[in-house]
Amino acid sequence: MADAVDLLVARTDLRRTRFVPAPEPRLDAGRILLRVDRFALTANNVTYGAVGDMVGYWQFFPAEEGWGRIPVWGFADVARSRHDAIPAGERVYGYFPMSTHVVLEPAHVAPASFVDASPHRAALPPIYNQYTRVAADPAYDRAREPHIALFRPLFTTAFLLDDFLAEERFFGAGAVVLSSASSKTALGLASLLRARGCRVVGLTSPAHAGFVGRTGYYDAVLAYDAVGDLPPETPTVFVDFAGNAAVLGAVHRHLGTSLRYSSRVGLTHWERMGAGDDLPGPAPVFFFAPDQARKRLDEWGAAAFQTRVADAMRRFFDSTGPWLRIVEGRGQAAVAAVYAAMVDGRADPAEGHVVGL
Repeated sequence: MADAVDLLVARTDLRRTRFVPAPEPRLDAGRILLRVDRFALTANNVTYGAVGDMVGYWQFFPAEEGWGRIPVWGFADVARSRHDAIPAGERVYGYFPMSTHVVLEPAHVAPASFVDASPHRAALPPIYNQYTRVAADPAYDRAREPHIALFRPLFTTAFLLDDFLAEERFFGAGAVVLSSASSKTALGLASLLRARGCRVVGLTSPAHAGFVGRTGYYDAVLAYDAVGDLPPETPTVFVDFAGNAAVLGAVHRHLGTSLRYSSRVGLTHWERMGAGDDLPGPAPVFFFAPDQARKRLDEWGAAAFQTRVADAMRRFFDSTGPWLRIVEGRGQAAVAAVYAAMVDGRADPAEGHVVGL
């Protein structure tokens, strides 16, 4: 454990970070020590920090007072095990800190999964406490580990959003408008909506408009200052991945009663987030993916749910070749640089960053 480190982030200033030696883990009976191998860094991870106190993301991997460990999704190997059903050397996919190591307490162990039953995580959303044993995972493909790390949690959110909107018959809308259209979750949702035959409009920055158009997932792409070009007579659903109060307000004011539903999902514009005041149209509703996941898991069962997501995700992966560049990095400097780019909004949307410490 001489090389064990944690990346700490100041909870009140996401730009302040520092690497610190990780404390020696206590590996009691029934626990496992994982060596985190590779994980994705996206704008979604910045959202975890921006709403960490509201949603509880800081609680998954505790740190010293005033600091936190932002969660990431990726792959790890069991370095040491004191659990009879999980051997050392096994590879696992799931929710980790930006650290080299993490201790988990597996429960409900099945051939394809287990749950971390660490006491401090008991009251947190259960979907984040589930880990996949890749040897029995229908979605696993070693050659596509970077894609899985990048997209699996984001695409699962997109899948659940698509499922929710379809269940509600799109609230009678004739178009779905997505802000932060270049974000990976928005791209996943746009691809699913297009497959249903929905008209999908992307809102993005002028700098990203060309890229968003080239993905082929959108029927139309508008810059944020062109919200007024949305047809005001078309019944519309708005899915807000940006969290930018000004954009949210502009869409509501322009569409007014034609806006049938307003869903808030992400915070890619985390420094300009806000609820907006006196918005016309329906009140924005926060979409919490674990709630929809829990509903479908109860109705479909875990195996059927995982198979449906895996099949849809494979189709999406096959469509990313023309626009996605996987960029891998390793070491503290690489992780710090990618994290800073995400926080500052400087990341190239055509790049997918997979890193490790």
